[in-house]
Amino acid sequence: MQRMKIFTVALVLLGALAISASAKEKSLYDRLGGKKALTLVVDAFVGKAAADKRINAKFGKTDVPRLKVHLIEQLCAATGGPCKYTGNDMKTAHHNMKVTEGEFNALVEDLVATLDQFKVPEKEKGELLAILGPLKDQIVEVKTNDTGTALPSDFTPAPPLKGGKKGGN
Repeated sequence: MQRMKIFTVALVLLGALAISASAKEKSLYDRLGGKKALTLVVDAFVGKAAADKRINAKFGKTDVPRLKVHLIEQLCAATGGPCKYTGNDMKTAHHNMKVTEGEFNALVEDLVATLDQFKVPEKEKGELLAILGPLKDQIVEVKTNDTGTALPSDFTPAPPLKGGKKGGN
């Protein structure tokens, strides 16, 4: 009987330790490597997107340093980091870009390839994609699988950043 009580207490303690350990799991931001790692991923991702003929026309008027700053802020904030996202909401930022579903999917493919390049574990990659996936409805304006479509001539991009902020800093 005494052994049964000790066994039960041991199981309860092990369960409590397991719950405590999982409650103390690091944020996705920390597990991804923090701001330095996010900056490296964003730099590589933007380069990959710029080289991708399926989507690079959509970046024709983009201020790249601004894009990088806001992507880093957005990823940092969305993954539990200390950053505050200061950019436009996704609907406003992509208004009248006429982004297609095909172009959005190509961009996601480029992101996944970049995450794979940096050997981001499947768990963290899945969590990040789950955070970003719901943005699709705010970004896609054209329900087609076409890619490589031109940026509308009347699209007006956001102005460059003020104050000397640079992507990656």
